[in-house]
Amino acid sequence: MSAAVVDPITVEVVGNALMACAEEVAAALIRTAFSSNIKERADCSVAVFDGKGQLIIQAEHIPIHLGSLLGIVEHITRRYPVDKIAPGDVFIANDPYNGGGTHLPDITIAQPVFHEGKIVAFVANIAHHSDVGGRVPGSNSGDTRHIFEEGLRIPPVKIQNAGEIDQDILDLVLLNSRLPRERSGDLRAQIFASSIGADRIRSLFAKYGAANLQACLDSLLDYAERRIRARIAAIPDGIYRFTDYLDDDGVDPSPVPIVTAVSVRGDTLYLDFAGSGRHARGALNVVKTALMATVYYAVKAILDPGCPSNAGFQRAIQVDAPPGTIVNALPPAPVSARTETCQRIVDVIFGALAQAVPERVVAGCNSTLNGINIAGVHPRTGSLYVYPETIGGGMGARPHKDGLDGVHNHVTNSSNLPIEALETEYPLRVERYELVQDSGGSGKYRGGMGIRRDIRVLDHDAELSTHADRQKFSPWGLDGGGNGIPGRIAVNLGQSGEYLLPSGKTSGIVLHPQDVLSIITPGGGGFGAPACRAKQDVARDLRDEVISVEKARRDYGFDK
Repeated sequence: MSAAVVDPITVEVVGNALMACAEEVAAALIRTAFSSNIKERADCSVAVFDGKGQLIIQAEHIPIHLGSLLGIVEHITRRYPVDKIAPGDVFIANDPYNGGGTHLPDITIAQPVFHEGKIVAFVANIAHHSDVGGRVPGSNSGDTRHIFEEGLRIPPVKIQNAGEIDQDILDLVLLNSRLPRERSGDLRAQIFASSIGADRIRSLFAKYGAANLQACLDSLLDYAERRIRARIAAIPDGIYRFTDYLDDDGVDPSPVPIVTAVSVRGDTLYLDFAGSGRHARGALNVVKTALMATVYYAVKAILDPGCPSNAGFQRAIQVDAPPGTIVNALPPAPVSARTETCQRIVDVIFGALAQAVPERVVAGCNSTLNGINIAGVHPRTGSLYVYPETIGGGMGARPHKDGLDGVHNHVTNSSNLPIEALETEYPLRVERYELVQDSGGSGKYRGGMGIRRDIRVLDHDAELSTHADRQKFSPWGLDGGGNGIPGRIAVNLGQSGEYLLPSGKTSGIVLHPQDVLSIITPGGGGFGAPACRAKQDVARDLRDEVISVEKARRDYGFDK
């Protein structure tokens, strides 16, 4: 602890100022970004670290991105001694094995903050770039075999020296992307946004002084630790186990187990993932930082959603995962579709803790990105394009309320790309965008509905790659609730030439002019016995076409 003593009001003011700083960085990045994936879908996040690399503030954006930020300061200072870092320096990194990343399209920009000649903090932002090279357009499919197929790997290096962008480093990154103009615009936006955060933090240090501000930071960490430990201590001691499955690993069609044992011992939580599948042959592998980010999200979501997400919170949680398994990958294991596994990791933590605190846990959710990349040459401009998208689905029913319809859940939090933006930028047309009737699991509280999105390819051949799951193993119900309906991806559904993709994780699919790609996402699981659902709620679901007459009769015994 710092020798300075600060009052609780000052600590609260500083904490809110830091959160405002992080949110301002994100707003600046979104406003100035070039690609639709960042400016429209907000596929980006921001965090602030102290001078020792401890997480102080994570803005409320995308939980999995924390995995790409954890350890970034440590990786930077390992390569660059502190006396070799100067004001105005900015670092870039994306490598999961040598830079704190979790997959290559997520590029992190980090800027040190100086006060009185010393590094007192780091501002970091991360954004998902729509292409960083590799075997497939979009650099993201479920069936890559090793990381060398997935794109350009960037260890922590300076992309800006004392305020001047290093054009050689920038050119190297741009040369390895199919969309160099887009990459240039997005990276410059990230660098610009980081400088705003650095300015705001410098102002805080100037206002409060280094000793007082460091004392505030220490207090923020200690408060988060006390708060989450109190929540853990309220759970009965014991070991709670759960197993769920990925449909496949992107290459081998066999299901992949994800296993956890959650141990509660006093005010500390221990999670052991022994028994989870070995290294996936495809791109479903998760590096340790991504695992940790996922665990932190799951614990926070169940036990205390309002608890600050910082290094103090993390002290109360211990994780063990055997190296060389799908949940703790070693190089050169491919990782581009790692979020599919992260979502299942959340599911098993939720399933385990449902045994201890059932009143806090939702039923099984959509829990997949339903990720697609469509790429081709725009017939009007003659330029290559890459359209990345992830599509929401049904949230699991809650202990006292229905699940939400058509949302992203768990470790993803980006929006679906608006139709107007999609059709303006890409030679594609959205012909259907709707909630899927009967997709949510039945129950006293029903699961949320999945989404169907139909996209027609206009006047050109396009290449499709995907990573999606929950197409074989349904989102599960709780306390007698029914399972949600699995998802699927099809081409020309209900038309001549119809076919289903054999797996949610594939690449190299050619979409011809006028082909229609249909992405149908899973519904959430139900909570409680369907017989206990209020008659007026069933009648409302029928009226709103949430469920069919057949489902009302079969699952609820309801006959209007």
